[in-house]
Amino acid sequence: MKRFFLTLIATFLLAISAAAQVETWQIDPNHSAAQFAVKHGGISIVRGAFGKTTGTVQYDAADPSKTAIDVTIDATSVDTRVEPRDKDLRGPNFFDVEKYPTITFKSKKVEPEGKGKLKVTGDLTIKGVTKEVVLAVDGPNGPTKDPRGNQHMGASATTQVSRKDFGVSGAPGGVADDVLITIDVELVKPAAPAAPALPK
Repeated sequence: MKRFFLTLIATFLLAISAAAQVETWQIDPNHSAAQFAVKHGGISIVRGAFGKTTGTVQYDAADPSKTAIDVTIDATSVDTRVEPRDKDLRGPNFFDVEKYPTITFKSKKVEPEGKGKLKVTGDLTIKGVTKEVVLAVDGPNGPTKDPRGNQHMGASATTQVSRKDFGVSGAPGGVADDVLITIDVELVKPAAPAAPALPK
């Protein structure tokens, strides 16, 4: 009986240790953005960005396959530096932000792709349509610690999608179908709170 309890305790402690390796990181919206590039009129590349990106990353440096990514992009924050165009992009022919104010990505599988690189498969939802996409990820790098004890990592992910697959079909013939998406994020893990001082 004693051996049984010792084995049970050891198994419990091992489970706690394994779980502790997976850490939760927050996406820092002030240092993160989702960008896109699409060819206009078959001539030039138009680039834009969504200025508000939030979410969480569950990350285990020892086993990246345990990583889980959940990203939300504020579609209303689209910015191509041309206000009439941005207004059009927020409209029903493109992102229709009144009905679909966010774009989301949720990972389903994460695989190492060489040193410092990951292959992330997940569901991208734009304008209420969900499609599986694959992100090529550089990183995460770090971590580094700031003066307040918070830890920081950075990563960059790219993928190419067909906008028409998501119902973003405005300006047919004038705007290309294929869109290159790049997501640059800074991840933050706050420092553990200081232990309360013992009474004297």
